[in-house]
Amino acid sequence: MSILKTVSVLLFAFVFFSCNNKNNTTTDSLEETVSTSENDKLTKSQIILNETIAAHGGDLYNSAHYSFVFRDKIYQFKNDGNNYEYRKNYNKDESTINDILTNENFKRIINGKPVELSEKEITSGTGSINSVIYFATLPYKLSDKAVNSKYIESTIIKGKSYDAIEITFNKEGGGEDHDDEFYYWINKDTKKIGYLAYSYKVNKGGVRFRSAYNTRVIDSITFQDYINYKAEVETPLKDLPALYEAGKLIELSKIETENIINLNKN
Repeated sequence: MSILKTVSVLLFAFVFFSCNNKNNTTTDSLEETVSTSENDKLTKSQIILNETIAAHGGDLYNSAHYSFVFRDKIYQFKNDGNNYEYRKNYNKDESTINDILTNENFKRIINGKPVELSEKEITSGTGSINSVIYFATLPYKLSDKAVNSKYIESTIIKGKSYDAIEITFNKEGGGEDHDDEFYYWINKDTKKIGYLAYSYKVNKGGVRFRSAYNTRVIDSITFQDYINYKAEVETPLKDLPALYEAGKLIELSKIETENIINLNKN
């Protein structure tokens, strides 16, 4: 083979290989798998979620013990690794009620005495306390094994850049509402949650969009309040930021955590 022919073959092979690599990068850019130094293979969405959890508090969540007030009820969450204890204290019909949820069970104490609960009451009480703590400590629980994540897109909302992540849940370990679907929009600069949305199936279904505000850091853990908006049932979650910017969502309520106290300091 002549030198000129050899050079031509090598050049073709180089261009072909380079084009193939370029095409693979473009095709796989949405949810590519990345090998870390620990040889763990993480998807793009998992890497972003890890960065987001770190930005909001990271490992501090594993031993966090805080109280806060939400809609005139006092909540507490106490984490100890994989173990947790959630409390909800409130008054109703001249009685003082203390709901306690742990890894093991849910129980209710009224005026200092434990009470027997039906399965329906246990399910309702568990869901009530769990949902409030879940949103108050976002994005901590997004690292659970029952969570499935998928990178959707990079987008601009009100002039700022965000990564959109879709979250779904396994039936096992995903809770009563495991079939709900969530979207989180993560600020590319701060790595914190700017917006979230979800669709749910119960009570004929619904779609909600939340915009974060009043972000504050209390002893290195981030807490945020949210404005809660309503969209038409079956509205794709991906479309909600555009509807939000166009003023086409209906404001329903404000999700505000007040009087936050780090009980580990007491």
